[in-house]
Amino acid sequence: MSKIFGSLMKTVYSVGNIPIDIKQKRLDPIKAQTKELKKLLRRASCTAFGEHYHFEEILKSDDIFDTYRKTVPIFDYNSMYKNWWFRALNGESFVSWPGKIKYFALSSGTSEASSKFIPITNGMLSSIKKASLRQILAATKYDFPIDFYDKGFLMIGGSTHLQYNGTYYSGDLSGISAAKLPFWFEYFYKPGRKISRTTDWNTKLDEMVKKAPSWDIGVLVGVPSWVQILLERIIKEYNLNTIHDLWPSLSAYVHSGVAFAPYEKSFEKLFGKPVVYSESYLASEGYIAYQVDLNKRIMQLIIDNGIYYEFVPFNENNFDEDGNIKPNCQSLTIEEVEENVDYAILLSTNAGTWRYLIGDMIKFVNKEKCEIIITGRTKQFLSLVGEHLSQDNMNQAIENVSNEFKININEFTVSGFRNGNTFAHHWYIGCNDDIDKGKLINRIDEHLKVLNDDYRVEREEALKDLYIDVIPTQIFYDFMAKTGKIGGATKFPRVLKGQRYEDWKQFISSINLDK
Repeated sequence: MSKIFGSLMKTVYSVGNIPIDIKQKRLDPIKAQTKELKKLLRRASCTAFGEHYHFEEILKSDDIFDTYRKTVPIFDYNSMYKNWWFRALNGESFVSWPGKIKYFALSSGTSEASSKFIPITNGMLSSIKKASLRQILAATKYDFPIDFYDKGFLMIGGSTHLQYNGTYYSGDLSGISAAKLPFWFEYFYKPGRKISRTTDWNTKLDEMVKKAPSWDIGVLVGVPSWVQILLERIIKEYNLNTIHDLWPSLSAYVHSGVAFAPYEKSFEKLFGKPVVYSESYLASEGYIAYQVDLNKRIMQLIIDNGIYYEFVPFNENNFDEDGNIKPNCQSLTIEEVEENVDYAILLSTNAGTWRYLIGDMIKFVNKEKCEIIITGRTKQFLSLVGEHLSQDNMNQAIENVSNEFKININEFTVSGFRNGNTFAHHWYIGCNDDIDKGKLINRIDEHLKVLNDDYRVEREEALKDLYIDVIPTQIFYDFMAKTGKIGGATKFPRVLKGQRYEDWKQFISSINLDK
């Protein structure tokens, strides 16, 4: 029976894959984005936002891209909330999108302390569902056995429990999406609705460990740090060598949120068989990209699914030293971008976000195919004295030293500060292996000098000192638990600044690291 069902599902996926996959590859990016922008402007022309910024007039323009960016200002969360979204939260209809917003996703990202309320519309949920299906369909290119298509999908996200205040529902995006799962997916969905509704991460973890032997998992989905913790717990609880002793059909892991390279060696120890890794780029503001070719660690921008994109070059002309976008900054269309340049993304979506800065940075590695990599966050970089150290540089340096010393570094963070008359960086490395921290920081430094010329120059001038603490990985998760950021889709910031850095220093000083 399992083989019959698996064969049926593979046929459905494969047949469905033909129009969707070919469509994505053959799309003309400029035409697709023109169509998306026009569709968004038409739908929202009757809203308060659309009337205020004259969407009807923009639609009549001969150059709709240029007229749009000249007419509508760039928004970050604070300005969008202060000027528009607070009205939708108070129950007003037709504010920045037609109708009344029933759902808001709670999101704090990795750089903000307080929660953001991101509007989620039925159109956005449909777009997320469509993009998710496309990514699943991409698996039909790989020679998985028939019974793979009959296995469970273990999706480790935030709580699916939603709060209702009489006007709107709020909660994790995974919770909002779970309420809209297609009926046929219920058969595959793990850990199931009951456990998924659990709000306490440790309780949820205990329940998943308890239920694990009754599941037959083929696909894992989730942020690497929390997936790793769960798998380690299951292996320890049932005295397994690897997770494949319990789930022999596990064949794919869909990850998101952070660069996977620092976790890869740890995951290899948890698996007893080869597992296909697939990256997705799903933010609270929309499903932006996913990995099409599982042999290449790059993602393809989704250009025909309810999102219009603009790209702001991440340089001193457009951003200040704290990563705040400057007035009158330059934004580019998908036609105007160049390969191998860091861009901050602006989104206009079918959830009523308009020229919205989500805080992520990407780089085009193939403009024609719209292939991108995520390079960091606009506020998670270090440039105290012009070193322009990006998150991508840091990830690469950590991956290099991990391979060089044959150690696992799953978590790390770095901060910068004035040190007398010069400046310094302080690295905190999460590693449970024995390592000489002096040798480690020297090699990190040397790799960064090769990766980044600005960093190399400033190490000779104003960036005189480097500090390092090598601490147990668990301390990172303990800090997240203390600050209410534990579990699901949360991740530890790679750069600490401001109050979060002060809180981290205080937390570290309260721990006896010599225990």
